[in-house]
Amino acid sequence: MKPIVSSGLVLLLTTSAAFSDSMKMAVTTSFHNSGLSDILLPAIKEDLGFDVELLVVGTGQALRLAEAGDVDAILVHSRSAEEKFLEQGYGTHRREIMYNDFVFIGPKADPAKIAEAKDATSVLENIATSEDIFVSRGDDSGTHKKEQSLWESAGVDLKAGGDWYRELGSGMGATLNTAAGMDAYVMSDRASWLNFGNKADLELLFAGDPALFNQYAYIPVNPELHPHVKSDMVETLEGWLTGGHAKMLIDGYTINGETLFTFNASPM
Repeated sequence: MKPIVSSGLVLLLTTSAAFSDSMKMAVTTSFHNSGLSDILLPAIKEDLGFDVELLVVGTGQALRLAEAGDVDAILVHSRSAEEKFLEQGYGTHRREIMYNDFVFIGPKADPAKIAEAKDATSVLENIATSEDIFVSRGDDSGTHKKEQSLWESAGVDLKAGGDWYRELGSGMGATLNTAAGMDAYVMSDRASWLNFGNKADLELLFAGDPALFNQYAYIPVNPELHPHVKSDMVETLEGWLTGGHAKMLIDGYTINGETLFTFNASPM
């Protein structure tokens, strides 16, 4: 299956046929980069009898697509942005599906000594003090939103200048590639890192702070605002995503023996 790239979107088509029996869902680049979508989509088609057409974008853009009614549902990971979206009436509700965590990646030599840090804010304080290059997605994604909140918690003013902080405006895979090429520090979701092939001299240096918890949630678009939304399919997919087959596939998805996501949905 080949991605079609256009205007900042990656549109994945599950078949070459017309999508009369399909729904559109915007998902994050970190979810897609993990490889989990390649496991779930065929199972959804087999179990439910319809296709799910994915638009792979950052969380911020996924929310904007949903606001405009360009998708039927979203699967994203930025709770504060999701709650604002719901408060504004663009979505009907928020259903938690699975989680993993964010991790800090950097060169093996670890010049900023982040592996010795006591928590996530100390990691960023160390990098800001050492002024070793840090690569940021800079794309309004869930990962970027989390990173920005951590810099704020660390009391680091990124507007103060210094060319050590590089914002790319790219997805997780491209950002990891840039970090590998520059031997730089970067924050990633664990699943994208585990599925990333071009690790070069990079290593996972810090993880485990509860502040790095990364929850993914499913939100249907409000049909009262967008009557064309395929609410029946959206509801059917939600039931599947919170059910036993999805749990088995999500919990069973591993790379080199490491679990990428943990299912934590409550049944409908």
